[in-house]
Amino acid sequence: MEEIQSQSDLYRSSSSCASSPTSRVPSSHFFYVKKPGSLRQPISFEDSPEWDDTDVRMEYEAGGGNGGGGDSINDASATTPISPSLSKINSGSMASPPVPEAGGGAGNVVRKIAGASIAWRDLTVTMKGKRKYSDKVVKSSNGYAFPGTMTVIMGPAKSGKSTLLRALAGRLPPSAKMYGEVFVNGSKSHMPYGSYGYVERETELIGSLTVREFLYYSALLQLPGFLCQKRGVVEDAIQAMSLSDYANKLIGGHCYMKGLRSGERRRVSIARELVMRPHILFIDEPLYHLDSVSALLMMVTLKKLASMGCTLVFTIYQSSTEVFGLFDRICLLSNGNTLFFGETLACLQHFSNAGFPCPIMQSPSDHFLRAINTDFDRIIAMCKNWQDDNGDFSAVNMDTAVAIRTLEATYKSSEDAASVETMIFKLTEREGTQLKSKGKAGAATRVAVLTWRSLLVMSREWKYYWLRLILYMILTLCIGTLYSGLGHSLSSVATRVSAVFVFVSFASLLGIAGIPSLLKEIKIFGSEASNQHSGAFVFLLGQFLGSIPFLFLMSISSSLVFYFMVGLRDDFSLLMYFVLNFFMCLLVNEGLMLFIACIWRDVYWSTLSLISVHVIMMLAAGHFRIRNALPKPVWTYPLAYISFHTYSIEGLLENEYLGEVFAVGEVRSISGYEAIRGDYQISPDTGSKWRNMLVLLAMAFGYRLIVYVLLRFGLNKNVSARLLLCHRDNNSSR
Repeated sequence: MEEIQSQSDLYRSSSSCASSPTSRVPSSHFFYVKKPGSLRQPISFEDSPEWDDTDVRMEYEAGGGNGGGGDSINDASATTPISPSLSKINSGSMASPPVPEAGGGAGNVVRKIAGASIAWRDLTVTMKGKRKYSDKVVKSSNGYAFPGTMTVIMGPAKSGKSTLLRALAGRLPPSAKMYGEVFVNGSKSHMPYGSYGYVERETELIGSLTVREFLYYSALLQLPGFLCQKRGVVEDAIQAMSLSDYANKLIGGHCYMKGLRSGERRRVSIARELVMRPHILFIDEPLYHLDSVSALLMMVTLKKLASMGCTLVFTIYQSSTEVFGLFDRICLLSNGNTLFFGETLACLQHFSNAGFPCPIMQSPSDHFLRAINTDFDRIIAMCKNWQDDNGDFSAVNMDTAVAIRTLEATYKSSEDAASVETMIFKLTEREGTQLKSKGKAGAATRVAVLTWRSLLVMSREWKYYWLRLILYMILTLCIGTLYSGLGHSLSSVATRVSAVFVFVSFASLLGIAGIPSLLKEIKIFGSEASNQHSGAFVFLLGQFLGSIPFLFLMSISSSLVFYFMVGLRDDFSLLMYFVLNFFMCLLVNEGLMLFIACIWRDVYWSTLSLISVHVIMMLAAGHFRIRNALPKPVWTYPLAYISFHTYSIEGLLENEYLGEVFAVGEVRSISGYEAIRGDYQISPDTGSKWRNMLVLLAMAFGYRLIVYVLLRFGLNKNVSARLLLCHRDNNSSR
């Protein structure tokens, strides 16, 4: 026993001078010190880094009234007691694990962040199910988080981790109802804009932008002030998240160049929230879909961020031993019940006291989840006849339901739970400094930023408009060669009508190629709107203004080729009307695609719906059967009048044939209206083509107005419901 103790002391002395978690002793040198006469109860987990359990103090910058703590917070933190469980583990204090310098180098200096304390008392969250607010997802949770620390919410699938995190951040879906109290700097005031950041489990990034460009545009959308100030904030965020080596690299890659890996992408999504310099940062599953190396790098980076003063609260499903050692406090949940809250090392002692000691050479997080995850009961039932070398299949010799009840009862009666209540009382005894809003960028600024960003993205993303331009040119060349050499005789009228119909209908149908890009834009907007970085109006206006140059380029290039190959009337004013009419047709089609994509949010169903809508509009456009002969219900009213194909084709044919005269024999002639009357229904009024143009313009804005209503009044509910559904699906799959 003395030999084991001496070797563990040697490991402690060696780990205290380690420069980073990666320089620790190999896993084969990890030891546990056990009580004399006890074979399975660990007392000290030597694999964890050495921590300083002395008083937790929060220091704020001079004049840090934006988010600094008041006297009550400093008084409470100055008297923070050492966890009762930790006091039983080691008599001496343990040094904090070293992390990289905040600046990333001697020449780089990153400003400190004024953090804020957060505490929650008797927090209960219910979800609206079959019975109104019947399902309790989180049950009477208590806890707190200090500036400069990392507090992790851990538990198995469907334990309420993400729900608790959203409740603390004030981002619960409409189907949830919260009871209890959440205090920020000792007061129950709502956290204003810019005082906190929230990073979803999966965030949408713009792959055609570099890391620096993406963060810079995010800063322009979020922050008021001058451009030079925002550049400095962006550089600070890049340094804080260790992204200097990737700052000028495209997020999604280009051609044969690979984009960022999942670990770097995750850090970029966190850096986007850091440009606001939030006092509290909430992160849902920062290690989601990361390998062990990326996970360790992520947590070391977050530890560095916490050392700058930021308050970090995040959820995690499972972690390695090295990652677990970087946590300051852990909130362990199972089925919404809090099984433990306190220092990470004290959690090991808590499990040992409850009769579930952590086996040697096993990761603490694996042991915790093994004990409280009910899914393991099914595995044990399948493998009940199997025996391992030690004679036991599992270190936990009872089912998880009993383990959960035992751990919960042990925690409620422990000194750790009492110390948590004492600390919450001290943090909420007096109100500290109120967090203040940092201001937003103006609406005009956001529109300008989104317009310029859309132009940049559309010019770089070849699948957005360049692919459609190529398809339009191929289609136009095919139609032009098919209908070339028609002449201007009376016998070519029907064929010319078919050419115009095929050009407008098929070109609109090919616009479906832009559905994936529009869906990505809507997802990016949803991600930015959830954090109040953007709004429905500025998004639609920026997207509309950004798409105009590309749509006009497609319209003028396709119209010129079609116009001259088919041989329409040689008049410049008529040519310009043809170009403008087709441009309006593309604007309407773009609005229709936005409308369908906003409803479905899925490539398959959006594409299927758009094809069906276009086919119905083509049938009602009056080419296959003149509109006067269409059945009145449904086909004439409303299909023929809501089909933009009808107004576009009618305007183009009026532009071509009104004012034209065709000779019939040697002495008789008929007007263009009379010549086309048997093939397509148009108006004899010369101003009718401009009315059709106005109808197309009204439809272009009408579709976008509907999209605005859907995004403005329906997005929050849809996003919340989808996030909740995705959360449950991910948990069930895991």
